[in-house]
Amino acid sequence: MSIVERLRAAGCVFAEEEAALLQETATGPQHLEDLVGQRIDGLPLEHVVGWAMFCGHRIVVTKGVFVPRHRTELLVDLATNLKPEIAVDLCCGSGAVGAVLRHRLPSATVYAADIDPAAVACARQNLTNVFEGDLFDALPADLRGRIDVVVANVPYVPTDDIAFMPIEARDHEARVALDGGADGLEVLRRVAAQAVTWLRPGGHLLSETSERQAPAALAAFTAAGLTTKLVTSEDTTAVVGSR
Repeated sequence: MSIVERLRAAGCVFAEEEAALLQETATGPQHLEDLVGQRIDGLPLEHVVGWAMFCGHRIVVTKGVFVPRHRTELLVDLATNLKPEIAVDLCCGSGAVGAVLRHRLPSATVYAADIDPAAVACARQNLTNVFEGDLFDALPADLRGRIDVVVANVPYVPTDDIAFMPIEARDHEARVALDGGADGLEVLRRVAAQAVTWLRPGGHLLSETSERQAPAALAAFTAAGLTTKLVTSEDTTAVVGSR
C-alpha cells in the first residue's frame, strides 16, 4: 500500500499533499516511515513535520503546542493596519502572530507571552522577546500604559465542548491553549479587564471568538471600559476594543 493510500485509509482528507510534505521532510526511508506512522496515529501534520504555514510564513511548531489556524490571520491583518510601534502577542502559542507582525512591521517592537513553558520554548524559535507567565504578568513592567496593540488569541472553547473537538486538537494540543472555561470566555474577560492598564490611550485589543460567543465577548470588552466593535471575515469573528 502506498503512502497516499495509507494516509487516506487513516482519514487524511488531503492525503496526496500530506504525503508530499512527509517525503520532503524525511531524511531517509526509515525516517519517512516514522513520520508516516506518527501521522497515521493521529499526530497533527504540523507536529509531524515541525512547522505550519501562517500568513505565508513557515512557523516552527513543536509537539504539544497549539497549531496556528488560518482563521487567526484576520487578527494579524487588523493589527498590521493599525501600524503599532509596540505590539504584544498574548497567549502566543508558537508565536505565529508575533513573528508575522515582526516581519510586516520591521520598525515595531514585538513582544509575546504564554503561560505554557512548551509554547514559550517553541515561540522563542520564531521570534525574540518571548516571556513566560500568566497573561500581562509575564510582560516587562515598563510596558504598562505604553502598548499600541495587543493581539490576544485566547483559548475560547467551552470546557464541555473540548470532548467534541477533532482528535488532533483534543489529544495533541495543550489543554491550556483550548479551554476557555464554562462558557469559553473566562480568559477573554481577564484579558479585557487587565488590558485597559497596559494599553496606551487609543491603543487596541484584538481577540478572536466564535459567532455564538460574539455578543458576550463584546459585553466583556465594554464592561472593561473599552470601545468595541466586531469585525468578521468568511470564517472568523474578531472583537476589537480600543482604550
